[in-house]
Amino acid sequence: MTYLRKTSILVVNETEAEFLSGLPVKTDAEVETAAGKLRNMGSKIVIITLGKRGSFALSENEKMYVDAFKVEVVDTTSAGDVFCGTLAVALVEGKNLEESLHFASAASALCVTKMGAQPSAPNRAEIENFLKKEM
Repeated sequence: MTYLRKTSILVVNETEAEFLSGLPVKTDAEVETAAGKLRNMGSKIVIITLGKRGSFALSENEKMYVDAFKVEVVDTTSAGDVFCGTLAVALVEGKNLEESLHFASAASALCVTKMGAQPSAPNRAEIENFLKKEM
């Protein structure tokens, strides 16, 4: 797992976190322990997506949970891809980690309300409108 030392931001789902860390991630305490182990393996920031529970992020200076938006789920096919893509966009645009996770969470929430992979990916206007309604 030496490649984790070359990873600035590691985003994994629960199954991937368990596989890479060798630890369970069912409870909040387990999520935090697994994320800590993954950070100790070299990743600067570890984000574990938790489905309807939201996501957890751990960096050197921050530890946070970001709740998922409550939506009616139709298809989760590309939720992880949309989450990662919009997280990257938000970070590149200068949003802090919490703002970026919130933005990515909104995008993936919109994504799961539609069927299919590409057709379900929301555009920026859809994400921003969704966030305005949720505030």
